[in-house]
Amino acid sequence: MQPVGRTVRAAAVAAAVALFSTTACGGATERDLDPDQVDSVELPELGACRMLTPEDVAEPSNATRIVDCAEPHTAETYAVGELPERLVEESYDSSRLGNFAYRRCSEAFEEFLGADESAVMRSMLSWAWFRPSEKAWEAGARWYRCDAVGGGDQSVEFVELPETAKGLLRPPPPDEWMACAVGPTVEGSVKVPCSADHDWRAVTTIRLGRDDDEYPGDALVEVRTRDFCSESVGAWMNYPLDFEYGYTWFHEAQWRVGNRRSVCWAKTSQ
Repeated sequence: MQPVGRTVRAAAVAAAVALFSTTACGGATERDLDPDQVDSVELPELGACRMLTPEDVAEPSNATRIVDCAEPHTAETYAVGELPERLVEESYDSSRLGNFAYRRCSEAFEEFLGADESAVMRSMLSWAWFRPSEKAWEAGARWYRCDAVGGGDQSVEFVELPETAKGLLRPPPPDEWMACAVGPTVEGSVKVPCSADHDWRAVTTIRLGRDDDEYPGDALVEVRTRDFCSESVGAWMNYPLDFEYGYTWFHEAQWRVGNRRSVCWAKTSQ
């Protein structure tokens, strides 16, 4: 996606941000692992805290040691459960597992943080899901684990969470946990919390379809996002004569796993 030209009132910039990281090296070191969790068939502990890294959340399973939530941690388990019966015969890397996890973890994430989908997408927080190890899967384990983490797919490292992240984004959400960005355009910018100096703020989102809708195509998604964000950001800024806005839209791969929203950004230091 490339930046589009300046309009009468605004400049629009499209930025591609992937919802899920698909490649990674390493993960938790052997010293960080809990041997009792490595191939466990038992449900993970709800409310457990861990020191996870971006490399950890790119792996399908995780056995990082649990730490006291009063101590430094970057992740908190907010949902666990058994996979539904319709998925128990799926292969270990089935895309249907990812589709289920996206919907289950997303819905539980909003409830856990006390925010709606739009606020969650504009925050500095994200979630990761894990399944049993392949050995445990072969032994019949069919559980899932959803962890809140202090960062996103573009994070070099995660930030520490409070003792619990429950209710962290209740209105009005604190700037410390909302997403802003530094850079001349949204594309290629560095995401920072809005409590820090910034050039852009994620201010609204647009929902582009229902859960059962087919992907409408890149062109339509971008045009609808651009047009909505122009009006939405203008309203958010109280309709100035001239302003800059940006937008982040997602492709078919993210649509297939459940995402139906694009993000609108305002050029502002406020």
